[in-house]
Amino acid sequence: MKAVWSLFQKDVLLEFRQQHAFFGLLLYLSSTVFVLYLAVSEPSADVWNGLFWVIQLFVCVTAVAKSFLQEGKGRMLYFYLLASPQHFILSKLLFNVLLMAFLTILSLGTFIVLLGNPIQHTGVFVGIVLLGSMSMSLVFTLLAAIAARAQQNAALMAILGFPLIVPQLLLLMRLSKAGFGEGFKDGALFQMTALLGGLNILVIALSLILFPFLWKD
Repeated sequence: MKAVWSLFQKDVLLEFRQQHAFFGLLLYLSSTVFVLYLAVSEPSADVWNGLFWVIQLFVCVTAVAKSFLQEGKGRMLYFYLLASPQHFILSKLLFNVLLMAFLTILSLGTFIVLLGNPIQHTGVFVGIVLLGSMSMSLVFTLLAAIAARAQQNAALMAILGFPLIVPQLLLLMRLSKAGFGEGFKDGALFQMTALLGGLNILVIALSLILFPFLWKD
């Protein structure tokens, strides 16, 4: 964990030094939600829910893609000599999960301020939103690692991510309806939440298994 923590601190320091990228994300988030406010003002709960998750998808792609694409070959070779692939990918997963959690809470607050607040069960919705942001960041971190090893081809991340993220988005939109007061059959909410948690564990396991092969390349 000491090695993971050191690599995580490195990513945090880089983010502070490259503040233009972070503030660019904030500008993208705030301007997009403001345009939605001008277009639809106070949407219905279903429309609000759909727009929220679409925005989270684009924010996640923009935020997570740079985590590997910004690492040059020389820097990757340097890390190769210092750390194990498991430590490196775990630090990236941890950093991107926390970054997306922060951006998701910020996005949720912006949505509530500009587009109204149709949420009836705030605690339930926030929990689902944080779990969903974790799921998307884990998937796109692994895809960014694959794309970075494939001649820095960012388009590959979008191609690989589409069949993976669409079912996940549908599950998240269905789950988040619990925050708007929609009832579920006995155990259905727990089963879907457990399924999402299981997918997160599977992505982490795949990252630990597959990334060492990318690392050697």
